Amino acid sequence: MTALVWDQVGERIYQTGVDRGVLYLRDGIGVPWNGITGVEESSTVELKSYYFEGTKYLETLIPGDFTGKLKAITYPEEFDQVNGMLEVAEGLTLFEQPAKQFNLSYRTKVGDDVQGLELGYKIHLLYNLIAKPETNVFNSLNEQTQPTEFVWSLTGTPDRIPRARPACHAVVDSRTTDPAILELIENQLYGTELTAPSMPSLSDLAEFYGYLGALIIVDNGNGTWTAIDESDGYITMLNDTTFLIDDADTTYLNPVMYTISSTNVD
Repeated sequence: MTALVWDQVGERIYQTGVDRGVLYLRDGIGVPWNGITGVEESSTVELKSYYFEGTKYLETLIPGDFTGKLKAITYPEEFDQVNGMLEVAEGLTLFEQPAKQFNLSYRTKVGDDVQGLELGYKIHLLYNLIAKPETNVFNSLNEQTQPTEFVWSLTGTPDRIPRARPACHAVVDSRTTDPAILELIENQLYGTELTAPSMPSLSDLAEFYGYLGALIIVDNGNGTWTAIDESDGYITMLNDTTFLIDDADTTYLNPVMYTISSTNVD
């Protein structure tokens, strides 16, 4: 048997920081959110105790819903329309208007005692959020400029996904995600020279990882394509250079040409 050992080199892992905030509106538009100073993540999880004849015999945690707080010293202009603000004329904005749902992504760093913050990062994706503004405090100016920090309480409506409880918070871990899948996700989240940034649905996110048995086809943009089979259910290597794809979604253009697209068994 092996005895436990603490504080091994490379095992002192920590998380810190927040960056790469992106606001996604319901019409699909994604814009960078500069100035995020903090994100608090919480849940309405409930501890429930059970008693029989005055004696506790069971204690369990009942899963809750996501809640949180978002702090920033500035925010994109597009956030006004989901934050209950309406510009009725150029230069004139009304408050206390109906709020709208939005999506949000941000990144936190993961470090250790060997690689520091080069170890990796986590991309947080929050779905179907509503932001409730907290009290804004504007103080008198003094010799040192102190930007006003805006704070919003966050709640979300969970998305449904097969074989899991509905959720509105997901995390992509760069340390354990296949690099090809990570690139796909980041290209969608942050956009490329050819595509606009957008938030993948929770189901789409699960497909990237093969959770729903998906075959992902990537157009490399240079006349070639890549097939990614995270579920290990579609691609069989016949030899070192030949492979077989079962149940692929293909459309023949002529006897020797075809198009191939991503496939989901569901």
